[in-house]
Amino acid sequence: MKITRCPEECGKQWQPKQGKSGWQKQKEKEAKEEAGKKWEKKKKKKQKKKKTIKVKKVAEKWEIWDEEEEAAKLEVEAKELVPEKFHR
Repeated sequence: MKITRCPEECGKQWQPKQGKSGWQKQKEKEAKEEAGKKWEKKKKKKQKKKKTIKVKKVAEKWEIWDEEEEAAKLEVEAKELVPEKFHR
């Protein structure tokens, strides 16, 4: 028990004020921990989504790069097969 001053309720007198019991403190602590765990899970899910988006973007860039590289190879082969007088 704490002795505190309650000027609003009892004027200038000192009055004992009862604090929370141990089990109430424990329940509050557990509730805070659970809320923290839920927040961490949500954060991890968001990070996973960001990672998959980044991976998809990289894969798309590679596909585009592969297509460009393939087109360049085909152009070189076409130039080799077609006589020089038909080149523009």
